[in-house]
Amino acid sequence: MKKKTIAVFIRNKSAAESIGSFFKGSKLFRPQYYSSAESLLKSADGKDISAILIEDSLIQLIRDRTSDVPVLSLITGSREQGIENAIACKADLYVYRPFLEKDLICKLQTLIQNRESAEDMKQELHNLRIIIEIARLISSTLDPQELLFRMVSKIAEVIPVSRCSIIRTDWLSRNAHVVASFEVPNIQAIRLNLKKYPEVVEALQKKKPVFIKDTGTDPIMKSVRESLAPLGIRSILVMPIFFKEKIIGTLFLRTSRKNHAFSESEIKLLKTISELSSNILHNAFLYTQVEDEKTRLEQLSITDFLTGIYNIRYFYHRLVEEFGRSERYSLPISCLMLDIDYFKRINDTYGHKTGDAVLKEFSALLKRFSRQSDVPARYGGEEFIVMLPHTSLDGAIAEAERLRLAIKQHKFKSLKNKDRITISIGISTFPNHKIKTHDNLISAADDALYQAKNSGRDRYSVFG
Repeated sequence: MKKKTIAVFIRNKSAAESIGSFFKGSKLFRPQYYSSAESLLKSADGKDISAILIEDSLIQLIRDRTSDVPVLSLITGSREQGIENAIACKADLYVYRPFLEKDLICKLQTLIQNRESAEDMKQELHNLRIIIEIARLISSTLDPQELLFRMVSKIAEVIPVSRCSIIRTDWLSRNAHVVASFEVPNIQAIRLNLKKYPEVVEALQKKKPVFIKDTGTDPIMKSVRESLAPLGIRSILVMPIFFKEKIIGTLFLRTSRKNHAFSESEIKLLKTISELSSNILHNAFLYTQVEDEKTRLEQLSITDFLTGIYNIRYFYHRLVEEFGRSERYSLPISCLMLDIDYFKRINDTYGHKTGDAVLKEFSALLKRFSRQSDVPARYGGEEFIVMLPHTSLDGAIAEAERLRLAIKQHKFKSLKNKDRITISIGISTFPNHKIKTHDNLISAADDALYQAKNSGRDRYSVFG
């Protein structure tokens, strides 16, 4: 057991000898002697002093103290006067000579225990207020993302941490996503590589909190110790969140203070918060998962399953909108119809699997070299189409030639013999007296493509 430090301020020689003899044989207390009230008061403001033992004739000097360190008055003269001084100067207890050693030990221990109990009660009250505030936050919004952010912000507000995040975990699929972080208010789900977070893996495997007091010595952190060292991360706490005995996520906190680890009170508080919030977090996680799945399905509904670029259905939807806008405001709009030259030869030579790989690589190039406002899509087979909003004929020709050269110069990884691929392009532009509808615009580009292929391929042709 660590000895408690007792601040001693006694000038009476006889009393000082008795107290010195007492501390010399004590296994419970360690004295720290002071020669002035100023130095004593200065030390009492710190956390190292457990109690003050002071001579009754000197207690007036610390009467206006502001610290909450308990005071034991040692009465060396008149017992009646000493007791009056002790009461007047708000001493917590007093002892008078000749004192019994057991009595002095009992009174010092009582003072220290009372102080520790008061601090514990104060901390419990503080934690209770935080829990009530968390409960209020939970009922204050229906937005799951806002709720998660408010929770981590509140935790970071009351516990000094360098990072506070909520991680959504699916242990079966080994997936983990950061869904809230107090550093980033509107964070999107960020996927984590669990190999870089052994402490999270430990919490998931053992289904209990993981407390890393020192990342430099804890064996759990051995695999990532070198990467953590430059970050100054000292202590880590991972608090699992349970819902019906199943882990649905973790509160993940880290502090980089050199001399600070999470206290028992902080760990207890975070455990209470995780238990309190499990139901609402479960609902929030379900909501975010549904939203993620909804976004994924929406993306699938507008993309081609093989190439990953837009499908023709989405292209038509956008074309109707943009063509109508061009008609209303007399804005130009162009369309490129592209076809991979001799694509059948690729399938016959390398097989359909290689042909599919070429189509994927070609689509990626088309997407990369298209402008942000363009809408590239797969038209069917090896034919692709690109809508160019607000683009005149000159602009469409420039874009077509840029795409043609980019494809021709690219070395396709899928083709072992390093065969080059060329494309033919048909261009149509509105306004044009022969183009009245969006369907006419596509048909005109298709006709121009036919002309380009009949003229020798690896070129563009303009409708009309």
